[in-house]
Amino acid sequence: AVNVGPRVGLLQLVLLQAAWEVGSGQLHYSVPEESKHGTFVGRIAQDLGLEVGELVSRRFRMVSSSTGGGGGGRRDYFEVNVQNGILFVNSRIDREELCAKSPVCAVHLEVLVEKPLRGFHVEVEIKDINDNAPVFSVNEQNLDIWESRSLGSRFPLEGASDADIGTNSLITYRLSPNDHLSLDTQGNHEKNKPPELVLKNSLDREESPVHHLLLTATDGGKPELTSTVQLVIAVLDTNDNAPVFNQSVYEVHLLENVANGTLVIKLEAIDLDDGVNKDLSYSFSNVVAPALKETFIIDQNTGEIRLKKKLDFEDVNLYETQVEAMDKGHPPMVGKCTLLVEILDVNDNPPEVSVTSLSVPVLEDAPPGTVVALISVSDKDSGDNGKVTCSISPRLPFKLLSTFKNYYSLVLEEAVDRERVSQYQLLITARDEGLPPLSATSSILVPIADVNDNAPAFPQPVYTVFVKENNPPGAPIFTVSAWDPDLQENAFVSYSVVERSVAEKPLSSYISVQSESGKLYALQPFDYEELKLLEFQVTAKDAGLPPLCGNVTVQVFILDENDNVIRSWAAAETSPLQLVPVSASTGHVVAKLRAVDADSGYNAWLRYELQEPRSPAVPFRVGRYSGEIRTTRPLDEADGRMQSLVIVVKDHGEPALSATATVSVSLVESAQAGQSDPQETGVSEGPMVDMNVSLIIAICSVSSLFLLVIILYIAMRCQPDTALMYSAGNHTLVCASEVGSWSYSQRNSRNLCVGEAAAAKNDLMVFTPNFPQSIENGAGETQLVPNLCGTVKPTEKKGRASLGDS
Repeated sequence: AVNVGPRVGLLQLVLLQAAWEVGSGQLHYSVPEESKHGTFVGRIAQDLGLEVGELVSRRFRMVSSSTGGGGGGRRDYFEVNVQNGILFVNSRIDREELCAKSPVCAVHLEVLVEKPLRGFHVEVEIKDINDNAPVFSVNEQNLDIWESRSLGSRFPLEGASDADIGTNSLITYRLSPNDHLSLDTQGNHEKNKPPELVLKNSLDREESPVHHLLLTATDGGKPELTSTVQLVIAVLDTNDNAPVFNQSVYEVHLLENVANGTLVIKLEAIDLDDGVNKDLSYSFSNVVAPALKETFIIDQNTGEIRLKKKLDFEDVNLYETQVEAMDKGHPPMVGKCTLLVEILDVNDNPPEVSVTSLSVPVLEDAPPGTVVALISVSDKDSGDNGKVTCSISPRLPFKLLSTFKNYYSLVLEEAVDRERVSQYQLLITARDEGLPPLSATSSILVPIADVNDNAPAFPQPVYTVFVKENNPPGAPIFTVSAWDPDLQENAFVSYSVVERSVAEKPLSSYISVQSESGKLYALQPFDYEELKLLEFQVTAKDAGLPPLCGNVTVQVFILDENDNVIRSWAAAETSPLQLVPVSASTGHVVAKLRAVDADSGYNAWLRYELQEPRSPAVPFRVGRYSGEIRTTRPLDEADGRMQSLVIVVKDHGEPALSATATVSVSLVESAQAGQSDPQETGVSEGPMVDMNVSLIIAICSVSSLFLLVIILYIAMRCQPDTALMYSAGNHTLVCASEVGSWSYSQRNSRNLCVGEAAAAKNDLMVFTPNFPQSIENGAGETQLVPNLCGTVKPTEKKGRASLGDS
């Protein structure tokens, strides 16, 4: 046969240890003693968070049980119905049998479940009921009294004991009426001092050798329970003295951590008799609880009482017993006293911290002094060992205020900002005043709730947008975006345009914004020749209460397109015929063509040419950019007296636009042509040359501007966080052509913003050519008036912003 007992015990121990480590928490129930079988205790499965249907499959069982409070052996007082998960009373529970006189009596259950393995601790407190009447140790007490005893003599009796606790165990006594003896309990009911008989009238043995009295003991329960004992008082005719202690009550104080064998007290009684009648022996009274006899031991010869078992202040802090001193006379006499042993606390229990109320989250605009939580602290020890101080983590916007003993309020000490710190982890420390001090901690998480204290903000104060004229109506042109660091509706941003007048029209007829996305739409086509700059403000408003707003300025620059036809005319329109002398030499100016284009830049840069087909025999040519019609060779009679020249004027737009003009040329003798010779009419070539120079300058300006925009865009894509700067410094940008040159200094530059993510930069410059203030007009001359974008000069006039011509 194989002995498996130790192995099974070891396996149970390992399983119990594992289950206890896995499980957590403790349940507490209470049930009155003497409850019947099947009495409901609690829904243990539900309270442990277990499903009733899984109890059988998970092998729910109570693997062990023990009692707390000094109780005796182990019995199955409770069982669990695995069909419904209810804990019920299985067998009769006698609190006095289980825990004797301990003030707290509880049965501790260890519960195990499997799949997974978990263990739980359940405590069932057994409540006392008044089910025990006071009990005398005997049915009859015999008392011998010498007839010579003086009046007022006292005769201690053996009192009754009550197995209950508290008020149920407080005993009062009542004596049957008689002529000789009265009862004196000295009113000390709380300590159950034994009753004493007092001699009020002298005894006479010859008259009455024996007195039969009835002593009744009544407890303090509801209802009251009583018990009686017969007092048989024999009157002796010899004189004797009972032992007497030097005081009726002794009080001793012991630290709970004193060692076993420590001397508690040495009691001494005095007997006035001589010889064997004054030899005394000491003992505990028969009514002393067994637990006290297990804790203390008395030397019957010397009266020394020593500690037999370790003390625990938290279990029992006061022991009360009766000590008897008995002489060796015949019959023996007994003296009694009461011994009170008070246990003094030592600091062996750490404080406990409990958060009784937590009001979170805390609004970030909560004023200082706002109560966040209520905290209570406790310590099972007493005196200084049980005095607890509480503190929190330093350098946090909170503080603790003591409301009354062991209660604190956690309040806001200073303002908080959710955008800076969204939550706080507080460590609460409780420390007692024992030596050495013990401490405990508890952690509280305090989240901060958002309020609408941040207005939406744009990443830059001004946005610059370039839009070509003749744009399709309703098309998006730009998107603005604002950011609000608040949360939820406080961070929900909607956009709107600040209404104003533009060219005597409401801004809303030009621009609209989608409230949710911030996308800007052009509601109608722009015309560069009417509006060159549209400047307005966009408001971003959050959905908080009250709502907060932020503004940004948007500058929309209208870019020119080649949408205007050329207006041109020849000198013949004012003079029907251009007379040219037959003797005119090569290069002779016949006439000048004047053309005007309302566009700007390349779109207004005009070039002139003879209309195809062109015969090589034609002795005239037209200046490509000047519009001057000149002879290409000397004239002769073979060229004919009259010729009509068709001149085509084209701009440089995409696609290019053109116009034609017809010039009639008549060959005359030198005397007739003298009056109409363009070189002799005082017409200067300077204005026409200046106008062509202006066109060249405009072309260079537009090309430079476009090149700079491309460079900026590429640079910002590569380095979005780096502000690119172009500085002309004191240098001069020069552009030259076959007809002249122009220059521009940085003095006429302006900061522009390119793209959505770029800030205001000093790297985009629009150049202004220097036009003459006036152009002289003369016969045979056509004036060219360019329409170019000059330096950006926003002007305000009747709510309208425009680009002025220089």
